[in-house]
Amino acid sequence: MSMIDESVSAPARVAEPGEGISVDELRLAARNHGMPLEALRYDVTPVGLHYLLTHYDIPALDPATWRLSVDGSVSRPLTIGLDDLHAREQVTQRVTLECAGNGRARLDPRPVSQPWLDEAVGTASWTGVRLADLLTEAGVSAGAVDVAFTGADRGVERGEEQTYRRGLPLGEALLPDVLLAYAMNGQPLPPQHGAPVRLVVPGWYGMAHVKWLMGVTVLDTPFDGYQNVTSYRLKQEPDDPGEPVTRILPKALIQPPGIPDFQSRTRIVDRGTVELTGRAWSGWAPVVAVEVSVNGGNSWHQASLGPQPDAYAWRAWTWTWDARSPGRYSLRARARDDAGNGQPVEAAWNRQGMANNHAQRVDVVVR
Repeated sequence: MSMIDESVSAPARVAEPGEGISVDELRLAARNHGMPLEALRYDVTPVGLHYLLTHYDIPALDPATWRLSVDGSVSRPLTIGLDDLHAREQVTQRVTLECAGNGRARLDPRPVSQPWLDEAVGTASWTGVRLADLLTEAGVSAGAVDVAFTGADRGVERGEEQTYRRGLPLGEALLPDVLLAYAMNGQPLPPQHGAPVRLVVPGWYGMAHVKWLMGVTVLDTPFDGYQNVTSYRLKQEPDDPGEPVTRILPKALIQPPGIPDFQSRTRIVDRGTVELTGRAWSGWAPVVAVEVSVNGGNSWHQASLGPQPDAYAWRAWTWTWDARSPGRYSLRARARDDAGNGQPVEAAWNRQGMANNHAQRVDVVVR
């Protein structure tokens, strides 16, 4: 790796008070789109509506010549092509993915990076093979502790030239629901979602789901790559080592009711009964409760939950709002999972703007 001058790749920073979104952030927002919140109506997000984050460029990989290496602290290193993967036992799982930076643009002061609001989420049906089967075939050494995953995308981040690489604890990598996925919603992976093969780690924020996968390396020492030890950390100060970002915190989103104002996205509904709907998810345990508030969050109302599909897929909810009085309202929803994790109303600030699961606010005018 090499270090790049700060004039090209600035260090991480927090916006000054009152500082607006920069051209660089707008450029990132144009490349990395969120899911339109009206798409919460779909159990499975259509591929073109699923959120997208690409750190560097989308690589051009030929499926016919693509190879995956499984090496490191193993007794039988493997080199596998796409046909070999397709010939193995096929597994399909519905999984909700959320970017760890979702909600960053609402923090104050604002960490300068991809300016997500609430839309960096989506749910897809992923098809592939179990990573654990390949690791077992390769013969993981007794002293192994971590597994590193290397993508084909390369670039510069905070002055450091690198190939995108993430590590997982060995115990997480061996869980039976971790996939090497080659299909999304029943179709071959599109280029922007990691074709020909990507990692899917159900329950973890999106940074762990390495795209354009090229290498799986078993390590007998903890992984110390940039994307684990420098990026994706919960910290308050630049020199604070922080805590690693891992599994998705519980969150509920409201499918915006009525019709929108073009610029402000304020919703407009007619007076009367309004059926509110949405989705809720958690990477720690299934969601067991969703509550909705109107104006201020002092009073919360229990929503009805739909069936839980796969363990790491979002769950539908509904609540009937008696919007009998014209005026302006603010709607919020919050989720709680079966492990006792709850969703806060207000944001918990951290320097990188990670794992922010504070309650969404939907402004509505009843006419």
